[in-house]
Amino acid sequence: MGDKRLTTHDLESYWAETTPTRPWIRVSMDTGGLAAGAREVYQALLDEQEEARADIDIQQTGSMGLSYADPVVVTGDASGRTVMFGAMDPESARALIRDHMQNGYLLEDRVIASRNRSVELNGQEQVAILVKDTSAGVDEDRTAFFQELIREELAIHELDKRIKVYRAMDMGLYQRGVCVQLLPARVTYADVSGPDIRRIIGESLREGKVLEDLLAGGGDLQERIVLRNCGQTDPNRMESYLQAGGYRGLKRALLEMTPEEVIADMKTSGLRGRGGAGFPTWLKWQLTRDPKADRKIVICNADEGDPGAFMDRSILEGDPHAVLEGLMISAYAIGADKGFFYIRAEYPLAVERIQRAIDETRAAGLLGHNILGSGFSFDAEVRLGAGAFVCGEETALIASIEGRRGSPDPRPPYPSVKGLWGYPTSINNVETLAAVSVILDRGGEWYAGFGTDKSRGTKVFAVTGKVRNPQLVEVPMGIPIRTVIEDICGGADRGARIKAVQTGGPSGGVIPRTKMDTPVTYESLQELGSIMGSGGMLVMDESDSMVDVAKFYLGFCVDESCGKCAPCRIGGFQMLKLLEKIHGGKGKAEDLETIRDICHSMQTASLCGLGQTAPNPVLSTLKYFEEEYLDLVASDKNAVAK
Repeated sequence: MGDKRLTTHDLESYWAETTPTRPWIRVSMDTGGLAAGAREVYQALLDEQEEARADIDIQQTGSMGLSYADPVVVTGDASGRTVMFGAMDPESARALIRDHMQNGYLLEDRVIASRNRSVELNGQEQVAILVKDTSAGVDEDRTAFFQELIREELAIHELDKRIKVYRAMDMGLYQRGVCVQLLPARVTYADVSGPDIRRIIGESLREGKVLEDLLAGGGDLQERIVLRNCGQTDPNRMESYLQAGGYRGLKRALLEMTPEEVIADMKTSGLRGRGGAGFPTWLKWQLTRDPKADRKIVICNADEGDPGAFMDRSILEGDPHAVLEGLMISAYAIGADKGFFYIRAEYPLAVERIQRAIDETRAAGLLGHNILGSGFSFDAEVRLGAGAFVCGEETALIASIEGRRGSPDPRPPYPSVKGLWGYPTSINNVETLAAVSVILDRGGEWYAGFGTDKSRGTKVFAVTGKVRNPQLVEVPMGIPIRTVIEDICGGADRGARIKAVQTGGPSGGVIPRTKMDTPVTYESLQELGSIMGSGGMLVMDESDSMVDVAKFYLGFCVDESCGKCAPCRIGGFQMLKLLEKIHGGKGKAEDLETIRDICHSMQTASLCGLGQTAPNPVLSTLKYFEEEYLDLVASDKNAVAK
C-alpha cells in the first residue's frame, strides 16, 4: 500500500465485492500451526508451485480454530468451493498442488468434511465420497473396509471412473458410526451400515434421491463473529483486511455517528466484557466518557494468562486489524486520543502482527491526525507485559504500564475515573474489541440477535484437556456445554467418559458431567459455582482426580499472587498446605471445614479478582466431588456428613 493516505473512496473500492480470478491456497500460520510445521508446509507449497509453474495464489492466514488438525490448509477457486485439509506435512503439501489443485483429487486421510451439511442434492453430479468411522473407543476402525465396500458398489454401477472415494480425517460428526459425505453437494449420511451403501449408490447417486432416514443435516453449530476473519485473511497485509470489509465500522462511527450514538448502539448490542467479568461494554465507555479531563486513554488488555487458554492470542495473530479498529472506535466514543496494547511478551507473533497493523494503519492515514477528515485524532502503541497473571487485573495492568510493580490498587476510584497516569481510562480485552468492530459495521440490533436476553452475542472458547478434538470454537451464548464438548469437539478422548468440565481458568469452577446441559451464559455458570472467564474450557475424564485439579489451580494462584493483601497471600498459601496434607493422606475431616472458611474469607476480603475467585476450583470440587476428599482424609467421614 505504501504510505498513501486512504480516502473514503479508496476504502469503498476495497469493500467492493470481488471474486478471486485464480485458484488459491491458505495456510494457517499462527503459533499453533507454526509449532506443528506450517512454515515447512508453506515453503513446500511455494517450491512445488514454482516447479509446476502453477498459477496459484498461496496465502498466509491466522488460526482456523482446528488445533487438533494443525497445520491446516484450505483451497478454493473462483467457483466459491473450498476444501479443507489437516495434519499437513511438506510431502502432502506438494501432493496438494500436483494431485488436488491440478487434477482435482483429494488427499487420503487429510481432507476434513464440510460442517455446512446440505439436505438436498440439487441435481448436482457428485464427483467424490468421503467416508469415516466416527465411533470412539472401539477395537476396529471400519473406515478402510467401508471405503472398499463403496468402491465395489460404484464399480457395479459403472460409476467408479467418475466418483472417487476418500478416507476423511474428520467428519465433524462423532459417535455416529460410519459417516459418508457426497461432494460437492455436501449431503451427509450417518450410522451407515453395509446394506445402506447399496441404497446410497443406487438411490442417491444414480436417482438423485436424498435418504431421509440416514440424513445428518444441519449447518455448523458455530457462529464466527469475532473469528470471522481468522483463517480467511492475511494478518500481515492491511489490504486483505480491507477487502474483507475492514474499517467499515470505523468509517460509520466517525462520519455517520456521534460518540453518544456509538455508545447507544453498543448498549443495543448487549455486548458484555469478554475478559471474564461480563461488565456491560457500553456502560464502561459511558463511565469513562462522563468525567471532565485533559485527556482520556483506552487500553486493550491482551495479558492472557490462563493455563491452556489461547483465544486472545489467536485473534491477535489472525485478525490484528479488527482489534485495532475496535480500540479506535472505543477511543472515539470515549473521547480518547491515545491507546495501548498491553500484550504479554510470551506472545512474540501477536506482538509482531499488532505492531505491523499499527504501522500500516498509521501509514494509510487511518491512525494519527484527523482520521478520514473527521477531526478525530488517535494513536496507539504496544507495551509488553512480563507474564504476571495478576496484571490481567485492570489496576495492576495500569501499574505495569506506568513502570510500577504490577499489583492491584484499591477501588474506588475506578480506572474509568482515575486510570493510567491519573486520566480516565477504559480497558477492554481482545475479544471484546474484535466484536466492537463488526458491531459498528452491522449494527447493535444485528449482534443482539445472537445469544440470550442477558448474555448477547457469541463467546470464543479454547477447548482443551481430555477431549477428542481440542480446538478454538465460537458459539452463540446459551448453547449447552454438552453441545460444545460432544457435538463440536467430539467428546472425551479415546472413548473415555467425561467426568467434569472446568470453565474460567484458574479462577473458574469445575462443572460435573450431570450439569453439562447447562447453557453457556454468565448467570448460569455463576449459579454452578464457576465463571465465564476469558474463555478456557478444560475437559476432564474419569482418570482425573478432582483434588489434584483443585490443588493445581490453587497452586497456580498462590504462585501468581502479588502478595499485597493478606487474605490472598496468607489464605491461599494456608489452603494449599491443607490440600497437600489431604492429598498426602494425612488430612482430617475438619480440614475440609477449615478450607471452606478460608475460601469464604478470601472471597470476601481479597483486594482484587485473583484472590476473590481463586477459591472457585476448591469450592466447586468440594461441592460436586466431596467424596474424593473424604476418601483421602484420615478421620471418620460421618463427621463431615453431619
